[in-house]
Amino acid sequence: MPARVTMSSIASRAGVSKNTVSLALRHDPQIPAATRARIEKIAAELGYAKNPVVAQLMTELRKNHPAGYRRTFALLNANLDKNAFTRHPTIPDYVAGCRSRATQLGYGLDEFWLHDPELYGERLNRILRARGIRGVIAVGLMNDNRLPPRFSVTWQNHAVVVTGVRTREPTLSFACVDHHALMLQAMEHARQLGYARPGLVLEGTIDRLVDGRFSSGFWFGQQTLPAAARIPVFYGVDAARNDQTAFRTWFECYQPDVIFTLHTVVRDWLSDLGKLAPRDLGLIQLERRRGCADWSGMEQHNDVTGEAAIDMLVSLLQSEEPGLPSFPRATLIGASWAEGNTTRTTIKSPSPALTPRRSRQSPT
Repeated sequence: MPARVTMSSIASRAGVSKNTVSLALRHDPQIPAATRARIEKIAAELGYAKNPVVAQLMTELRKNHPAGYRRTFALLNANLDKNAFTRHPTIPDYVAGCRSRATQLGYGLDEFWLHDPELYGERLNRILRARGIRGVIAVGLMNDNRLPPRFSVTWQNHAVVVTGVRTREPTLSFACVDHHALMLQAMEHARQLGYARPGLVLEGTIDRLVDGRFSSGFWFGQQTLPAAARIPVFYGVDAARNDQTAFRTWFECYQPDVIFTLHTVVRDWLSDLGKLAPRDLGLIQLERRRGCADWSGMEQHNDVTGEAAIDMLVSLLQSEEPGLPSFPRATLIGASWAEGNTTRTTIKSPSPALTPRRSRQSPT
C-alpha cells in the first residue's frame, strides 16, 4: 500500500510551511493566488486527499471563532522610544525573531506603540477586538518592568507574553535570556582565560529590572575565588557618565584584571586611565550587539527569545488561557560565548567549575 500523502510532504516539495499548505488548500485569501495554485498543483500531483473526519472537525473548530477573526497578533512596542523597533541597539533582534516565527506559523503582526498618547487602554482593546486579535506580545521594556495600568483591560482579556524581562503588576508569562546562567558562563570563560580578579560594572537600574540575576550570578561565581579576589559590583554607571571619579576610585582600589559589563562606555573610561584591552585587562560584554562586534562576550540570542515568545503565545491560545495567568510561565534562553579582541586568546589550564566551596569567610 503506498504511503499516505501528508501536508508535510506537500510543504517539503513546495518549500513552504505546513501551515501555508493548510491555508492554501482551504483557499484562504491570506495566501497569494499564485502560491495557492502552485500548492494545489503539487497536492494533485502527489495524490493528496483530505481526511474527511479531520476536515469536518477543523471546520467546526473554526466556527467557534468570533466574526472577524484572523490569524494576527498584536506586537506592542513598550519602549519609551516610538522608533525602538528599528533604531534601538537590541530591541530589533526581539522583533525580528517575533516576525520570523509568526510568519513561519502563519500569523501576521499588527504593531502598536504603548506610549502613544492617543492609545489609551480601552481604545487599544476596542481595536484588538475589532481586528479579531486575541494574542499580544510586549517588546521593549528597558527602564521599568511594570506595564502601564491603563492597559489592564488588555491584559485581562487577551493572552499576553512579554519578551526580555519578567513584569510585575501584573506578572505575565515571559521569555528572556537566562541572565543568571549567562553570568556564570561568562565567569567560567574568564577563568579559563586565566583571569583571577573579575569585576562587574553595571547600572543598578538594569540589574533591578532583571531581578538582580546578573549580580546574583556574579556573586555565586565569586564563591570559587579567594575572599581577597571578590570585588564588589560597581553600580553607578549613569552617574559616572558625567563624573568618572567614583569609577576611577573603584578601579584603582580593587584592580580587576577583567571587567564584565553591558556598557561600551567603560572602554573609554579605561582608556582615560591609560588601560587598554586586552593588553592591561580583559573586557567582556554581557550582551554583544550593535557596536560591540569586536568585543569578547556573550550572545544573548534575542531573536530566539522573540521566537520563543510567539511559541508561548500560540500555546496559551491553543489551551484557551487568556487573561492574567494564575501561574505565569517563563521560557529562559541560553546564551553562548563569542570570541573577540578584548580578552586574551590563549586558554590556560581550566579553573575549577563555578560551584560554591565551603568556607567560613563571608563574601566581600
